[in-house]
Amino acid sequence: MEQGSSLKKFDLAVGAALWLFAAAALVIVWQGEAELTLFYFMDNIPIYFHVDAAGRLFVTVTSVIWLLVGMYALLYMKHEGREGQFFCFYLIVFVVLFALELSGNLVTLYFFYELMTLTSMPLVLHNGSREAVMAALKYLFYSMCGAYCALFGIYILYQNCDTLTFQAGGTLNMTLASQNRDILLIAVFLMLIGFGAKAGMFPLHSWLPAAHPVAPAPASALLSSIIVKGGVLAVIRTVYYIVGPDFIRGTWVQSAWIILALLTVFMGSMLAYREKVFKKRLAYSTVSQVSYILFGLSLLTPTALTGALLHVVFHACIKCALFLTAGIFIFRTGKTRVDEYAGIGKQMPITLWCYTFASLALIGIPPFSGFVSKWYLAQGALASDTGIFRILGIAVLLISALLTAGYLLPVTLKGFLPGRENTTERKKEKIDIMTAVLLVLAVLTVLSGILPGAFVRYADQIAAAFSMTGLPVFRF
Repeated sequence: MEQGSSLKKFDLAVGAALWLFAAAALVIVWQGEAELTLFYFMDNIPIYFHVDAAGRLFVTVTSVIWLLVGMYALLYMKHEGREGQFFCFYLIVFVVLFALELSGNLVTLYFFYELMTLTSMPLVLHNGSREAVMAALKYLFYSMCGAYCALFGIYILYQNCDTLTFQAGGTLNMTLASQNRDILLIAVFLMLIGFGAKAGMFPLHSWLPAAHPVAPAPASALLSSIIVKGGVLAVIRTVYYIVGPDFIRGTWVQSAWIILALLTVFMGSMLAYREKVFKKRLAYSTVSQVSYILFGLSLLTPTALTGALLHVVFHACIKCALFLTAGIFIFRTGKTRVDEYAGIGKQMPITLWCYTFASLALIGIPPFSGFVSKWYLAQGALASDTGIFRILGIAVLLISALLTAGYLLPVTLKGFLPGRENTTERKKEKIDIMTAVLLVLAVLTVLSGILPGAFVRYADQIAAAFSMTGLPVFRF
């Protein structure tokens, strides 16, 4: 009796903390422009925070997804055990992400980018198995390799920028930049590789499929929907707020970046198509889908930037829903492989329908949200001055969409139509907090596709701050 009362008090305390943290973050970023200098790392480099449009977008997405995943985890982690340890790091990770997303200069961002790796690693090794330890070490190794590449770039930029404080359009000293153009291009490329590691871009991508199968489902959802976006934000800040898009437009850096992004899109989709372990399949899918965002950023057009920012938002909801579906399957059946889910729709029809809506959105089927962001990415590719990549990019996105349908929809088809030899007795599905959270994500996925106007206008507002040329396109 006392143990049950203690567990209930724990759930209430954690639930209250989740709501308090998320609400406080949203109030801070939506009350207007604000800034804070914590202390000075060097005489002219403060640890500095500033609320701007891009930071506001990322904090809002993080707060909503983090809250929903946390409410889901209140029940799910009873299956995994050690709830206190999990939620301790879960709350710490949110604070670090909040600081990362509101970082006002490159040094502050790098500091909290590193802390994000160290504080999220315990979520991967939660169960303490050998596989979890090895996956966590791989996550740490890849993240540190990327961080060292980024650190070299920061050192070079410090010597060639008027300031490392983020400003739309960049802060390069043009006189110094013209003298040191070659080393600056190398530095920017290394930063793209380094920060791209967290975003799962080739060649530093393989930590994702290693970490997801061993991490608890809520941790997997957080990694795929939010943590990888830390790498995306770092790339945005580097290219659009420090270096400036004009500096790398038309250079070998832009071409190499596009090639790596498209290669990752195709490779991730192909590997996901071949994978049989459900969570690992979704991890490869994340590798592919986050590089949609990187591809949009690499085109350096306002329409493509709008599409990339939209995909940041929509992918977070979609991929969170997919991983939470995997968690429900594991929680209620203990099954982890795709071929074990035949007939599961008769046991959990609500869960499988939510999964189906999220899958259709990730494929890019209208009127779901993924169609909107991919429309803008395709339009941005056509509007770009990138030669063959204008067409090749769209072709790769279409092939990836077909592969995405090939690895996601069979779960739905076999779940609802298993065949006579695999028929499963129909049962009434229990509605609990995990199912409720999944329903909320499914509704968000549908509504944001039907009514995307507010998201598009906000993304356009961010893109409009940069002097980039693009062709007029159809607006939703």
